[in-house]
Order: sequence, then structure tokens, then C-alpha cells
Amino acid sequence: MKALTEQDYINAAEELGCEVAAIKAVAEVESRGSGFLPSGEPKILFERHRFYKYTNGKYAVSHPDLCNKAPGGYGKESDQHLKLQRASELNREAALMSCSWGRFQVMGDNWQKLGYKTLQEFINKMYESEAGHLDAFVRYIKAFGLQGHLRNKNWAAFAKGYNGPGYKANNYDVKMQAAYNKFSK
Repeated sequence: MKALTEQDYINAAEELGCEVAAIKAVAEVESRGSGFLPSGEPKILFERHRFYKYTNGKYAVSHPDLCNKAPGGYGKESDQHLKLQRASELNREAALMSCSWGRFQVMGDNWQKLGYKTLQEFINKMYESEAGHLDAFVRYIKAFGLQGHLRNKNWAAFAKGYNGPGYKANNYDVKMQAAYNKFSK
């Protein structure tokens, strides 16, 4: 459950060619300052629409809170691991891929694109430390070509690439700009 150090941020910023404040801004918006819950589990968000996708809607009737075409219905942060556990009993791989993980909320379904050998390797890194979360973030930024947007602080383009086309509904770009302004002082 080791937290990130300033040196971790500096190393990642050098690797991505961006400011430390830009990375801290993403971390704050995605996980509100910590990658772990008080229980020691990594923060996750179970996304029922992803579980629907990966199970072809197989559990939509029997478990609509876990398997649903519509995004949303997230519930409390403290309930996410229970949702994951319940979904894992139905289809473990689909459940793990349907969560965003850790300090930077990287989706589990990206594990291959990020260069992990297995989904389990990715999951293990999410349980180990925030440094594992930061490594997944750096891999994501590189794999999806978001370095320039992060470097230039083009928050709208970055949020679209990082959070998807619906980023405006949650004001991700506005929130990241505000967090960047705070950290760049």
C-alpha cells in the first residue's frame, strides 16, 4: 500500500516529457488523492456496462446491477469490491477487466495493450503499490498516444483520450485544469 513519492512523480514526468503537476492533476481527479481504500484494497470502479460487453449481456436479467447496457449505477466507493466479488463469481476475467483500478483508474481491459503478460499480472500490480498504479498510467499514456496532450496541458483532448468521448458530462477537462493550477503553484 506504499504511496507515491515526489521522486516517483519526477521519474514519470521525465519519462513522459511533462510536468509533475500534470500527472498529479490526473491522479487527484481520478482517485481523489489516494489509490487505496482504508481496507488496503486498491480503489476501483466497477463498470456494469463493460461487464455487459464482456459477457454479451448474459447476466443482464439476473444481475442488472452488475450487467447492464447503461453506464452508471456505480454506488458507493466502499461497495465496489463487493460488486467485483459478486461479478467474479459469474465471470472472473470479465469482472476484472470491467473495473478501473488504482490511483489513475486504468481500466483492466487494457492489460494487453499496456504490455502486461496476463490480466493477473496487471491485477497484482494494482494490489502492490501506487508505484504499480503510476507504471500502468505511464504505459497507458504511451500506448494511447496521449503524451502530447499531457505535455501541452490540452485537458479537453487528454480527457477525451483518457476518459472517453463522454468526458464532458463529468467535466474531467475542467477538473484536471483546476487540479493542475493547484499543483503548478
